[in-house]
Amino acid sequence: MTEKHLIITGTSLISWKDAIVKAVNEAAETIDYISSIKILDQRANINGNKVSEYFDDIDLSFVVDRQRD
Repeated sequence: MTEKHLIITGTSLISWKDAIVKAVNEAAETIDYISSIKILDQRANINGNKVSEYFDDIDLSFVVDRQRD
């Protein structure tokens, strides 16, 4: 079994968790066999002393299907 890794960035106006969920759901629309994720970094924009946007850098792992056409 061969795994590939792809680094993606998720964003959300709500939370870091929401950014992660949205990023994985969007990636799953075009990537099959996602097997795991690792959160590499989290950061946020601040506007008026409040968090205005959340960012997660994610290492997304997926299994390579060698039988696929």
